[in-house]
Amino acid sequence: MAENAEGDLNSNLLHAPYRTGDPQLDTAIGQWLRWDKNPKTKEQIENLLRNGMNKELRDRLCCRMTFGTAGLRSAMGAGFCYINDLTVIQSTQGMYKYLERCFSDFKQRGFVVGYDTRGQVTSSCSSQRLAKLTAAVLLAKDVPVYLFSRYVPTPFVPYAVQELKAVAGVMITASHNRKEDNGYKVYWETGAQITSPHDKEILKCIEECVEPWNGSWNDNLVDTSPLKKDPLQDICKRYMEDLKKICFYRELNSKTTLKFVHTSFHGVGHDYVQLAFQVFGFKPPIPVPEQKDPDPDFSTVKCPNPEEGESVLELSLRLAERENARIVLATDPDADRLAVAELQENGRWKVFTGNELAALFGWWMFDCWKKNKPRNADVKNVYMLATTVSSKILKAIALEEGFHFEETLPGFKWIGSRIKYLLENGKEVLFAFEESIGFLCGTSVLDKDGVSAAVVVAEMASYLETMNITLMEQLIKVYEKYGYHMSKTSYFLCYDPPTIKSIFERLRNFDSPKEYPKFCGTFAILHIRDVTTGYDSSQPNKKSVLPVSKNSQMITFTFQNGCVATLRTSGTEPKIKYYAEMCASPDQSDTALLEEELKKLIEALIENFLEPSKNGLIWRSV
Repeated sequence: MAENAEGDLNSNLLHAPYRTGDPQLDTAIGQWLRWDKNPKTKEQIENLLRNGMNKELRDRLCCRMTFGTAGLRSAMGAGFCYINDLTVIQSTQGMYKYLERCFSDFKQRGFVVGYDTRGQVTSSCSSQRLAKLTAAVLLAKDVPVYLFSRYVPTPFVPYAVQELKAVAGVMITASHNRKEDNGYKVYWETGAQITSPHDKEILKCIEECVEPWNGSWNDNLVDTSPLKKDPLQDICKRYMEDLKKICFYRELNSKTTLKFVHTSFHGVGHDYVQLAFQVFGFKPPIPVPEQKDPDPDFSTVKCPNPEEGESVLELSLRLAERENARIVLATDPDADRLAVAELQENGRWKVFTGNELAALFGWWMFDCWKKNKPRNADVKNVYMLATTVSSKILKAIALEEGFHFEETLPGFKWIGSRIKYLLENGKEVLFAFEESIGFLCGTSVLDKDGVSAAVVVAEMASYLETMNITLMEQLIKVYEKYGYHMSKTSYFLCYDPPTIKSIFERLRNFDSPKEYPKFCGTFAILHIRDVTTGYDSSQPNKKSVLPVSKNSQMITFTFQNGCVATLRTSGTEPKIKYYAEMCASPDQSDTALLEEELKKLIEALIENFLEPSKNGLIWRSV
């Protein structure tokens, strides 16, 4: 009897008008409980309501996710600011509305949906389920949907969008973020991630249709609708065929004595990297057994990001030692990034930074182009690209070799869009990268791709092995020829947005209003570029050539000693990142001196510009 009474009480509580004293919150609670059909996330909100947790309810329900780096990324769980069934349905409804406006042939061309292997039991939220709901919203509106029947690497979605001539695509992934997160990454018909103004327009459309439509929850449609197609076999075959365009030494690969260990970091990479190795003529790489299969808990690593270096590569390095393999390749959970480690003569492992790998890729892709180019090919038609916070090594190679180098804003969405433009104008793009281990060899995909990067590194290493040269030795040769480029990238955590804003505002009004600093400690500043405001002191009109990016903070300092340093906020995490690089000319070969100078400059940058103790910043730790 008492149980029933309590049940009635709860039922009354949850269906009465909500009187928290906050009309906005009351409305949001009502909407959530009416619209959410996922029992677990609905229950999370009901429990908070029952326990009078108004602040947490407000945090979860009174703000919406914004489009960050080409899509949405947040923790999984209940609430309009999290990734869950309802917010993915709302986002897809907004996508539908916007795409219908942009493309008269939307219902002929269709939409691509892919997913990784993330999931959370407590909110019954998995990438696969979110992908099915994304497909269901569109199928219910008679849009053909290419839904992959199993998990795929992120690059497969932009590749499929181009190959299948779809209007757009979505990949459900949070890449290398912590296990609690998931995301909704959007690609345009070009095969590149969306850029402004599409992101803002999609967000407006999402806000105009937040109530689920009839049919939006009907995930049975993915099993019953004739409009759903599975592109897996076709796209995998085409992708692997296209890989041959960047394979130059297949016969040599088949004979190599080198052994490779590959870890897929509990994500999607294993099967696809194995296939890529086969295409290039290699024996299969040795997988790390504990990390080979998908595991949404990422149970063997503290953090599923191979960029964190040796501490997270532990299992693969130990396996390589046992197997007598000199090179370790690590793809991140959605296989769009690649980390590489090589065993050195002294028995230690060298984990290459993204910038160091880019120096090797840049040399390799240009060398292969030179050896294989048609007789009438013009080097002036050749391009390489990097984001502005990445190493300037490609610029140094381009100046020496006569091809073009271009910089973009941080984020592969800018690189992808720019490559598309260059290709449409008859240019040839060999390689592009961002320092956070994101690489693109060739132009079959217009996004970073860890699968193709892994097999290109294997071919490069095998080729060098025939001359008894290691990757590390070749890197030094590249630096000796084009100039040493030494860089260091790290970050501070800051969970207080006003503090972050005040740090950057201080730099814009340093000694007096609207005056940037002229020195950082004892280091004289030559130029300053602030893409948040569009200012660049190196340009005759003082205007930045790169697009203004008001929603994020980013200031670059060029110092008189040849060093370039950038401070910026992350698009997806509560971080202030710094990037510093010493760009030396080929005649400066005293590496100890260059390293010391860079170290002192970084110390000055942190102490004078970031002031961690005063601002309560937390040092990066793995």
